[in-house]
Amino acid sequence: MMTLDKVRRGDMIKIVSIGSAGIKENALRMGINEGAVLTCAEVIPAGPVVLGKHRQEIAIGRNLARSINVELLARVGEARSVNSKLSGEPC
Repeated sequence: MMTLDKVRRGDMIKIVSIGSAGIKENALRMGINEGAVLTCAEVIPAGPVVLGKHRQEIAIGRNLARSINVELLARVGEARSVNSKLSGEPC
C-alpha cells in the first residue's frame, strides 16, 4: 500500500482508505471514495495528481493526496490487461 502522491502516470489504483472525516468529505465532493478504481492521468511536478474516472479527470492536490492510501493494481503497460479483466473484455 502507498499514498496517492506516490503514483505514476498510467498507474491503475484502488482507493483503500482516506484520512480523517474532513479529508473524506473533501474527497467525496470530488467523486473519490474508498473502493474506487481509478487511473493516474498525470502527475504534475510540485502540483496535483490528475486521476481519470470514467470520462472525467479529477485533480487532487498534493496535501490531500498524501492522506489517501491506495493499492496499486497495475503499472503503465499492465493497466490495459487489468482493465480488460475487470470489464470482461479480451486483451
